[in-house]
Amino acid sequence: MDPVFKALADSTRRELLDELFAHDGRTLTQLETRFAMTRFGVMKHLKVLEDAGLVVTARHGRQKLHFLNPVPIRHIHDRWMGKYAEPWAAGSGPVEETLDPAGEKVYELYIRATPERLWDAITDPETRARYNFGAAAHSDWTPGATIEVTAPGTGVLGDGVVLEAERPHRLVHTMTARWNDEVPTEGASLVTWETEPVGESCHLTLVHGELNEEVDDEVLGGWPMILSGLKTYLETGDSLPTPGALRHIRPR
Repeated sequence: MDPVFKALADSTRRELLDELFAHDGRTLTQLETRFAMTRFGVMKHLKVLEDAGLVVTARHGRQKLHFLNPVPIRHIHDRWMGKYAEPWAAGSGPVEETLDPAGEKVYELYIRATPERLWDAITDPETRARYNFGAAAHSDWTPGATIEVTAPGTGVLGDGVVLEAERPHRLVHTMTARWNDEVPTEGASLVTWETEPVGESCHLTLVHGELNEEVDDEVLGGWPMILSGLKTYLETGDSLPTPGALRHIRPR
């Protein structure tokens, strides 16, 4: 925690995080134009943020892109702020909704499968396409790796960066939707997959966070169908003919 507190103690580094929150995936050149300091100065601040795990980088061609990793900040909130704020927030009446960290959607389900088999179904492109409307997610699934979601004849439908990967129990990555001209304006959100074995089954929790207050329904609307399709495929080997799937693939 100490490197995170140290990184957040500087106002310039907090402003850099704000810049990445507003528009993720920026180059050093794009970031330095926002500050009245030398390129070297911005590089030093970014290095501190990287060392603290608050910023991760990924190569895109010749460019080095910087991405916000909000996970350490959330850990600080859960460890230090939440428990102290709870008694005060409980008595704050109508203000509670405003103070509550908004922009999170949580999905939970039980699947008859091992955590390893569930992890493989999430990360294997061919399997992913079976329940993800024909779209495959391509990545090597290591921290800092890029993710590209593609389907035949459609180009890139979405992209992101892996922030945490602890096979088979926890996967955290950013996601920017790109399947039409409107949804990229939503910016990068945060997707967390967590699995826990329960007997012969697995408890899957998916949290889609860091969302805008008025998030486009298309960004969230597919998750119930995708997760239902994932459960059906793992338990029966068949594709679930949801409305989303029928628009993209022929049921098997």
